[in-house]
Amino acid sequence: MKAMVLRRIATIESSPLQWTDVPTPEPGPGELRIRVRCCAICRTDLHVIEGDLPQRKMPIVPGHQIVGVVDKLGPPPIGSSSHDAFQPGDRVGVAWLRHTCGQCGFCAHGHENLCESARFTGYDADGGYAEYAVASADFVYPMPPTFSDVEAAPLLCSGIIGYRALRRCNLRPGTKLALYGFGSSAHVVIQIARHRGCEIFVVTRGEGHRRLAQQMGAAWVGEDAEAMPTRVDSAILFAPAGELVPRALEKLNKGGTLALAGIYMTPIPEMDYERCVFYERDIHSVTCNTREDGRQLLAEAAAIPIRPHTTVYPLAEANRALQDLKADRINGTGVLTP
Repeated sequence: MKAMVLRRIATIESSPLQWTDVPTPEPGPGELRIRVRCCAICRTDLHVIEGDLPQRKMPIVPGHQIVGVVDKLGPPPIGSSSHDAFQPGDRVGVAWLRHTCGQCGFCAHGHENLCESARFTGYDADGGYAEYAVASADFVYPMPPTFSDVEAAPLLCSGIIGYRALRRCNLRPGTKLALYGFGSSAHVVIQIARHRGCEIFVVTRGEGHRRLAQQMGAAWVGEDAEAMPTRVDSAILFAPAGELVPRALEKLNKGGTLALAGIYMTPIPEMDYERCVFYERDIHSVTCNTREDGRQLLAEAAAIPIRPHTTVYPLAEANRALQDLKADRINGTGVLTP
């Protein structure tokens, strides 16, 4: 099969992904082989490629927002029913979280995203920048028919992480929410938050992102958090820029919550306690997601329904797509199609 393979850590400007033939994977016990229809791109892919995250597997096929069709079932596992829930031809999705131990205290109490044995798609194992991918049936999502393949792909990371960030920022219906950065996750989050009756304030530096935020119903859009005309009850920082944390905290109401949604962030500077943290303002980081987050997001997204903004690229042009992502030339989400 054809795939885009990373063989060494490098800047995306050097086009390190190689379009090449690799063996078509075979599914092991409890696994499904999926013929990939599309795979969305993500800043986490950039962090893997450019070495912001510690290297795990090399060479690696990146990609963790996969939509495709079940092509082959591996042998049935002992003690699992998920494998029996899928048949060849079923449309499914694969996300970042691909394995947890299922036995530790975190897994036992609904926090499998914190499992010490967690493994991730396109990082610990080959992902979706390929014609075929393999995943455990336990970590595969049936995809609602509400969405086309390209519309569905961004929901599998941008959507799920945005959904968990909404939970972590303690958003209540009808309150005020600030979004810092307006990329893939934020353009899904704004649709959910507006459906819940919230007023949205967006801080983003890209002119195209600002136009999209306005088109999607933001009450206020600007480049500078200090110019925001009001304090907010909740905020989500999507930009991996630690210097924005104090500014976002200063714009919170008393008792407000800031969620930090990135898997990577630059250092957070020293903060003034009274201006930024006092009055019971909370800071909650976001670490991956649970499968329940994914199931709830897909159900709510289908009910609204969410309509992601996408830009489609041929799989062989993954380097160009990621270069556009890094340069903020994509509104919404870039999606690769084999």
